[in-house]
Amino acid sequence: MRWLAALLLLALPARAEIEVDLELVLAADVSRSMSVADLTTQRQGYAAALASPEVLRAIQGGFLGRIGLTYVEWSGDDWQRIVVDWTLIETEADARAVAAVIAAGTGGTLRRTSISQALRHAAGRFEDSPFTAYRRVIDVSGDGPNNQGTPVTEARDALVAAGITINGLPIMTGDDVDVLWAIPRLDLYYRDCVIGGPGAFVVPVDGWDSFAQAVRRKLVLEISGLAAQGLIPAQQGPEGATDCLIGEKIWRQRRGFDLP
Repeated sequence: MRWLAALLLLALPARAEIEVDLELVLAADVSRSMSVADLTTQRQGYAAALASPEVLRAIQGGFLGRIGLTYVEWSGDDWQRIVVDWTLIETEADARAVAAVIAAGTGGTLRRTSISQALRHAAGRFEDSPFTAYRRVIDVSGDGPNNQGTPVTEARDALVAAGITINGLPIMTGDDVDVLWAIPRLDLYYRDCVIGGPGAFVVPVDGWDSFAQAVRRKLVLEISGLAAQGLIPAQQGPEGATDCLIGEKIWRQRRGFDLP
């Protein structure tokens, strides 16, 4: 497939002007299961985390003391939006400027959830990056399983093969707008079906009041490249423990289609 070939090309050294410690894509879910209040909390949480002293210390504590970052929002197979294009973060002013753009974001929720296409779009962002780094990471947040597009495991495996690490921020607040599409233990779904690559991990969010704290913790670990206790690492569950097509099956059932 063309998109797979393109992703594999990402494994080759990039021609870029600015070397950074990390190229980081923040990919935030804006599917219909998120309320407008949820979206506001999510954007403010990312903004607060990026502007925090802890994250700035992690950035400045790197070998070069700077990272390249882009922030995108996603929902269905055909909808992704770049909120913050690739930006160098090296100083407190840099971090606060990016945080302000994210916090000021507008727009409502959209239908369907295509984590697979979100990952493919995020991987494509590296092709447009003006930076080069030893580490490339996608930080994807969401409150439900993939239910549109190619199977999420296909996208994950292609990205991992291209040298990209995928970390997850599953949102399990229990107040989904569309509870019919939710699944229990979304953190395990993310662990088994979404994340991958060297040092990949999941930081679950159990309530919106702790969202900013979870994002801050996750960013510090991603930027510093340090492992930590209490995280759910990549693909450590029993073989076949999670049905990675559960989202697609729920969608078909709820829409009245026959399952094979």
